Amino acid sequence: MFELFSEGGPWGMSLLTVELICLLFAAWKAPAWVKEIGLLAPVTAFVYMLIGYSEAMRAVQQAGDISPALLAGGSRAAFILLVYALLIYAVSLVIRMLQKPRI
Repeated sequence: MFELFSEGGPWGMSLLTVELICLLFAAWKAPAWVKEIGLLAPVTAFVYMLIGYSEAMRAVQQAGDISPALLAGGSRAAFILLVYALLIYAVSLVIRMLQKPRI
């Protein structure tokens, strides 16, 4: 599990973990913020993915010819961040469903 955390990028994964902690705290203290924090996670992951792809394309441009396996490994690392963000969003949806009043 720590390998996935470090492979996804320490800055992006750390920021998403802080957002998860804020989400859980908001579920307890400020339920109105659960939706916004849950939506912030995929946006954050998308921004970090774009930054990562930009850096990768700069490296490909400088290196010239690279193997497709190397490029696929970089894409895999970028999608780890997005999967983690979507799990955080799913947690926010579950919390919102549990907080809604029953009919």
